[in-house]
Amino acid sequence: MLDQGTAPPVTGDKRRTPPQAAGFGARLMRRKPVERLVAEGGQGEGGTLRRSLGMWQLTMISIGATLGTGIFVVLGEAVPDAGPAVVISFVLAGVTALFSALSYAELAGTIPVSGSSYSYAYATLGEVIAWVCGWCLILEYGVSVAAVAVGWGQYLNELLDGTIGVTIPAALANPPGTDGGIFNLPALLVVLLCMAFLIGGAKESARANTIMVGVKIVALLLFCAVAFTGIRAGNYTPFMPLGLGGVSAAGATLFFSYIGFDAASTAGEEAKNPKKDLPKAIMLSLLIVTVLYVLVAAVAVGAMPWGDFQGSEAALAGIMKDVTGQSFWAVLLAAGAVIAIASVVLTVLYGQTRILFAMSRDGLVPKAFAKVNRKGVPLANTVIVSLFCGVLAAAIPLGQLADATSIGTLFAFALVNVAVIVLRVTRPDMHRSFQVPFSGVRVQVGGTQVPLGLVFPVLGFAMCVYMMLSLDVITWEVFGGWMLVGLVIYFAYGMRRSRLAVDGVALVKEPVTEKAGAKAGAKTAAKAGTKTGAKAGAQTAKKAATPAAKAGNAAGSGAAPRAKATGKGRPQPRKKARGKKK
Repeated sequence: MLDQGTAPPVTGDKRRTPPQAAGFGARLMRRKPVERLVAEGGQGEGGTLRRSLGMWQLTMISIGATLGTGIFVVLGEAVPDAGPAVVISFVLAGVTALFSALSYAELAGTIPVSGSSYSYAYATLGEVIAWVCGWCLILEYGVSVAAVAVGWGQYLNELLDGTIGVTIPAALANPPGTDGGIFNLPALLVVLLCMAFLIGGAKESARANTIMVGVKIVALLLFCAVAFTGIRAGNYTPFMPLGLGGVSAAGATLFFSYIGFDAASTAGEEAKNPKKDLPKAIMLSLLIVTVLYVLVAAVAVGAMPWGDFQGSEAALAGIMKDVTGQSFWAVLLAAGAVIAIASVVLTVLYGQTRILFAMSRDGLVPKAFAKVNRKGVPLANTVIVSLFCGVLAAAIPLGQLADATSIGTLFAFALVNVAVIVLRVTRPDMHRSFQVPFSGVRVQVGGTQVPLGLVFPVLGFAMCVYMMLSLDVITWEVFGGWMLVGLVIYFAYGMRRSRLAVDGVALVKEPVTEKAGAKAGAKTAAKAGTKTGAKAGAQTAKKAATPAAKAGNAAGSGAAPRAKATGKGRPQPRKKARGKKK
């Protein structure tokens, strides 16, 4: 069942009476219907987001958030776990991402809003689960910005050393506790640089990201061409030195490298044609990224013994230097990596701000995150998130960050797969611009017709859970602690300040849509005994349902449509029509 908002009765002075109290369980599971989510798209405090992104820009945002993370930074963390079989780890992570990407594409085309999986969960699974999902996304995005920024200093040093012969001291260029590192200054600087781009506006940031994505694709193809000459067959043996467990562990670590399509879905309220363009951008970007990841990983482990990857944060630059014996190629790749990692930071930071924007609009986090300036930019949101991520990047080691991001990503993706199944059951007739493959094919299961396409969300959920279980105990302990903190914040703040809680929500068996209202009206009138009465009843019900659906209230807003406000914010009374007295 979906939550159906019912307008409270109005008294003589046109003031709404307080909403009826709901049970504790009902308040936890209240859902924000799809129609209201879509109707509120782009609306912030004091302004609105601007729709300026096309399909190509959305694809570049997705690639920008994905390509570069797993190759330029985390490859040195994953190869010691899997050996040359890290290629399989990339495929495993990519296939897991594919099933979830199909679910994301379907929901992004159906619910094109900024909240990504948080908003999808709010419409299908209930408020408390949506909060948990949003809290995971904060971990996923905020921490992944920091994790990627950590490796930026390594490639920046390679570039500075090869060009001007000067490097940043280890105490200021390395993660704390790694090779004498105390405070990672370059990581903080790259986050602040990306913050400056985001403040300029979504369209301007997308343009800069497109340029950076082009540069890093060229850099990776150049690496493959040069490093291919250094491949030695002996480097591929033993292919799986640590067994299937090592492959799974590496795949779980690398999975956070595939969050790019999730970043694309956060641009739903700034896309020109989100229902059509978002699904295409998600699937196209995942295909391009997976092919490049597997290609680069296969060449890298063939050109350098897998044991030498241990502790290497700039592995590709080192391979280029060893293969050619010249520093020029390493410097060129380092320059590409500097731009590539900056692109990841820019797009993932963008996604984090838009998720908090959606949560703030729903009342679950402070209003400051939903305030929009005249450029259509959530300024305070961008500054706060950037400073937090920058300090985190400068003070926390990379490995812990990457694993924490992976578990948050996997949990959020698992919920998205569940959300697809729930929405198929509760709203089967809803228009979907994209559906997972074979959705139109039905099979008989225990006397019930089940869409074959639901196999993909089920597999996506199962693979996400499997990869979560591959992570170590410390990561689970950090994740559990993060969840406890999030629940404390929800019960202390979000549960009472939620927009649905303030407006009041009543639970009914089905949403009063135009079709349902017309059918009910026709049935009632038909009992009166005339076809004319049935037709009139249908028209009356249609007129009653349509405005509410357009306003989002027929889908669970919990509030009556607002009257036109005067300057003082009070409802403006309807003026009496002038005319001759009868």
